[in-house]
Amino acid sequence: MILITGGLGYIGSHVNKLLSSLGYSTLVLDNLVSGSMAACKWGDFVECDLEDKDKLKEIFETYDISAVMHFAAFTEVADSVKHPSKYMKNNYENTVNLLNVMHEFNVNKFIFSSTAAVYGTPLSIPIKESHPLNPINPYGESKVRVEEELSKRSHEYGLRYVSLRYFNAAGDDVDKEIGEEHDPETHLIPLILDAAIGKRDCIIFGDDYPTPDGTCIRDYVHVEDLAQAHLLAYEYLKDGGCSDVFNLGHGTGFSVKQVIMECMKVTGIKFEVEIGERRVGDPSILVADSTKIKEKLGWMPVNSSLTNIVNTAWRWHLKLNFKNHHYFKD
Repeated sequence: MILITGGLGYIGSHVNKLLSSLGYSTLVLDNLVSGSMAACKWGDFVECDLEDKDKLKEIFETYDISAVMHFAAFTEVADSVKHPSKYMKNNYENTVNLLNVMHEFNVNKFIFSSTAAVYGTPLSIPIKESHPLNPINPYGESKVRVEEELSKRSHEYGLRYVSLRYFNAAGDDVDKEIGEEHDPETHLIPLILDAAIGKRDCIIFGDDYPTPDGTCIRDYVHVEDLAQAHLLAYEYLKDGGCSDVFNLGHGTGFSVKQVIMECMKVTGIKFEVEIGERRVGDPSILVADSTKIKEKLGWMPVNSSLTNIVNTAWRWHLKLNFKNHHYFKD
């Protein structure tokens, strides 16, 4: 059985769906702070906070867990700047609790949901895994601390792990069974789609960056491709693979203006776009070099064209906001 912590969240639920569809037995653990019971569609479920060591031990005693996929983290950069101790407690200290219980029950396969935020402001583009780790916010720092802990435990007692450094997760389940639903929402594409339906204003934070159109460039990868990477990472560890770290990105960057134009094209709706001030700490360009995972695990981001990302996000957005509206068609 595979334990999926944070399994009712955006990425964890997509991974759970994929694993379950392939016949894997899954146990979803979530404290329901940001996860949604609407995503509780596959596998077994237990409500638990990773701070609760006794409950964690009870879970490992009750279930025959062979591997852990760990998604239970706070992920908002701005919030981490305001509340750094909250992020270190949840993202790092609670992960240590989980790793300690895993070790006690001899579970030694761990797949970690990491982030491109570990790199900070890039020194070179595209970013390779060998790029120095220099996070510029507490969120990225919390993930670096976990990666350091994983490396230490791998050397000390043979924990085998894969750390997957996501760039920009985007898109939604093609079947519209689950999807992105954050509160508050901070991701670019759902925010733009909110503007398309008149739910909020569309604001570009700075158009004077050193990029072709002046707006920031980011690397978007479809959530279903991320899910596939977790499956490949699990199979790699199951087959005896050694601990490793991989970037997860499409390898092609799109500017904020390009994403907005694609959203207008897909939705058929034109809307006003405002130009606001730059946000502190936004690098001009973040694009992944994902050659390593392609060559070593055979991963390919087959769903990650910008058009497909926006199409699936729009179909989910309509279901989420207009269940009885003329826009929505099953």
